[in-house]
Amino acid sequence: MDVIAIEFVVPVVSGAVQGCVYGLLGLGLVLLYKSGRIFNFAQAEMGAFAAFMTAFADQGSGFLPDMPVWAAVLFGLVTGVLLGLLVERVVIRPLFNAPKVTVVVATAGVFLFLFAIEGFLNGPGPRSATRIIDGNLLQSGGLRVTKLGGVIVLVLAALAATSALFFSRTRTGTAIIAVSQEPTATRLVGISVERTAAFTWGLAGLLGAIAGILLSGTNGVIAPGLLTGLALVPAFTAAVFGGITALPGAFVGGVVIGVIESFAASNIPKTIIPGSGKVVLFVALLVVLLFRPAGLLGKET
Repeated sequence: MDVIAIEFVVPVVSGAVQGCVYGLLGLGLVLLYKSGRIFNFAQAEMGAFAAFMTAFADQGSGFLPDMPVWAAVLFGLVTGVLLGLLVERVVIRPLFNAPKVTVVVATAGVFLFLFAIEGFLNGPGPRSATRIIDGNLLQSGGLRVTKLGGVIVLVLAALAATSALFFSRTRTGTAIIAVSQEPTATRLVGISVERTAAFTWGLAGLLGAIAGILLSGTNGVIAPGLLTGLALVPAFTAAVFGGITALPGAFVGGVVIGVIESFAASNIPKTIIPGSGKVVLFVALLVVLLFRPAGLLGKET
């Protein structure tokens, strides 16, 4: 039983929790691609910035008072929304009619700017992150699931379901899709393209903030560029794997990617394939792109 737990159960469970981490970021990536065909390379760092603000408020750093954890988290979430709105107004809106590749490069510039601001405020080293909940939800032999891991799973599932219903059942969700496909026509029927884009980026900022706060809490520390380095590429992979046009696909893709990576890393010796988790992950992604380019749940556009 111990051997089975080590070789199968532990990698699957830990990989699923880690995959939910990827899915949290992937959800924001899918939202912006679905609404505006934009890959946001700053999504992870937007979440990291909100996590920094949460940690500053929790620890009473700089000009911020020492806040209770719930107030610090709320402050971080509000910061994420405001940051999303600011990026849309200052960077994205002036480039509305520019080629999409220009906008993508601009989001990379936003990442570099946020990275520099974080380094200025915090310094290049790590800082203790705000951990909203401590303790283990399950611990048996080599298997350990923290309460924070359980929160991450529940939050991602709720956000994925809510987002899917939002786009399929509400007028605002329908308007966002319409703006992404026919901005001129939507203007003619009285839909404000600017307000719709601002709402979308504010929502993406909120999703990034949720991801950043939970991710940094899982790691225990936050540092400039840390979340981008650890999770952005897997999150992109999860989004593409699950379906870049399907919001629930971020959830499914994240879990699948996390399990594949963890299982391969645990059971394929490094002497045979160095970095086996990433290698197997690449192979799985390549297979999906070759045989189902739209991803598991996505549709051809």
